[in-house]
Amino acid sequence: MPEEGFKRKLTAIFSADVEGYSRLMGEDEIGTIRTLTAYRDAMTELILTHRGRVVDAPGDNLLAEFTSVVDAVRCAVEIQRDIAECNKESSKECRMCFRIGVNLGDVIEEGDRIYGDGVNIAARLESLCDGGGVCISRGVYDQVKGKLSYKYTYEGEQTVKNIKDPLGVYKVVLNSDAWDHEAEDIEPLELPDRPSIAVLPFDNMSGDPGQEYFSDGLSEQIITGISRIRELFVVARNSTFTYKGKAINVQQVGKELGVRYVLEGSVQKSSERVRITAQLIDAITGHHLWAETYDRDLKDIFAIQDEITMNIMNALQIELTGGDQWRYWADLTSNIRAFNKSLEATDYFHRFTEKDNAQARKLFEDAIELDPYYAAPYCLLGWTHLNSIYFSWSNNPLEDFEKAEKFAQQAIAINDAMDHAHSLLSQILLFKRQYEKAIEEAERAIAIAPNGSTAYALFGFTLVFTGRFEDAVSMLKKAIRLNPIPPAYYSFFLGLAYRGIGRYDNALEAYQKALPQYPDTTVVRLGLAACYAALGRHQEASEAAADVLKLIPDFSLDLYTMTVPFKNQSDLELHLKYLRKAGLPD
Repeated sequence: MPEEGFKRKLTAIFSADVEGYSRLMGEDEIGTIRTLTAYRDAMTELILTHRGRVVDAPGDNLLAEFTSVVDAVRCAVEIQRDIAECNKESSKECRMCFRIGVNLGDVIEEGDRIYGDGVNIAARLESLCDGGGVCISRGVYDQVKGKLSYKYTYEGEQTVKNIKDPLGVYKVVLNSDAWDHEAEDIEPLELPDRPSIAVLPFDNMSGDPGQEYFSDGLSEQIITGISRIRELFVVARNSTFTYKGKAINVQQVGKELGVRYVLEGSVQKSSERVRITAQLIDAITGHHLWAETYDRDLKDIFAIQDEITMNIMNALQIELTGGDQWRYWADLTSNIRAFNKSLEATDYFHRFTEKDNAQARKLFEDAIELDPYYAAPYCLLGWTHLNSIYFSWSNNPLEDFEKAEKFAQQAIAINDAMDHAHSLLSQILLFKRQYEKAIEEAERAIAIAPNGSTAYALFGFTLVFTGRFEDAVSMLKKAIRLNPIPPAYYSFFLGLAYRGIGRYDNALEAYQKALPQYPDTTVVRLGLAACYAALGRHQEASEAAADVLKLIPDFSLDLYTMTVPFKNQSDLELHLKYLRKAGLPD
């Protein structure tokens, strides 16, 4: 097949079918179709909840894809758990069992469809399952081991139809441990020396999935506010939101995230009213320390957030020493429509796709139009422009860069106490080679939000390019402790830092963790190429370099040099030396 008009990408592929479907159809065609439709609808909802996308659903099959392997496997287990529960409550003749295979592979994308061996292997893995089971490839296992609280059994090398090489196959052990998220193979994190808390995503009780952004946004606002309290240790949104939509064990959450306390709650929003429940739980004893229900007008949303924060501090007997800068929302907006629009935009912003980034940008612009003195949408609007450059979505990088700088400065002019705005400006100054000012802005972001994991991670990135590699590693480790289930770019940054101090094995491991999330991003593959070359693994270095040239056929080191803001020429030259060794052209 000619590849013009087609796009290749690395993705996590989820394939499911019904065990004994032909027999079920023969016994009761109408009943089987009804049951299949109900289960498929429930599966689709779970796939969307786990940030996946249904690609196709012919007959009894369902094909989906995920940008995250962890999300794909977690979703597969959640689906099998829910189906097992439904089957318990159904008569024997109405029960239906699914088999699920998950693969990490290269696919060809045409419109909304995906094709290729990656898809075929997922289907073959599915066929190796028993009903109610999940089989994963070796590549998937390598990515999820130690990150998910499940056990696995190795089924050996399996030869399957129409696939040339044998497949290394693992089965996920689906017993009560999987359902309860027991984590025997995950070592509990050490508790910090100050009160530590995780804010779980509040449940949307509105009966309208379209209001999900509001409950998520409220949870994020609370995290942002209490992250400014230096007397607390606060886990980042990215980690706590991995529990979204799941039946959770608070004590297990405490172990996995390394915190003593967990805040959970629910939101019911209708017209101009909002009902919010919140409860603070000791994750060691399981005791409830405080619980409250707020039934108010929507315009009182900021006062409710204040009260929740004050109740947390009172319950944990915290006396503030840093003023009242934690009252983040007090400086937001009095325009509820603008606030609502900004929350909706933020929901799209966190999806990190080109289409969602564009939608977030439009909604942030709408929020600014509703309230031109509302700093938050200016800040995040700036990030949409910088992300367009980082993720190669931009048609005009120079224009996007200038807009990112303009919006960062506007946000800070309106509200100087926005850590994300200072982090954004720090990144812009770094790429303008204004290194000292970049460091000042990064330090300002951390001073504002001492629990801001993103601020620490971005400061680590800045330190890499100023040649302070050891400090960068330290900063990134702080970011990861605050965000124990971190986004993939933390691993990429850590790879940069380890590479700078010559710890190429550690750098390689970090890049490999980042790759599944950023399969079409050249910078990760460049890091792999340099590390393989430095370690003398010439064949793998050559393959990584070839992957770079597939993504950017006219790639050259001369052009690449213009995009990496190394302060020290010696650091740049060492990096280029190994990229040349890998076979990349000047």
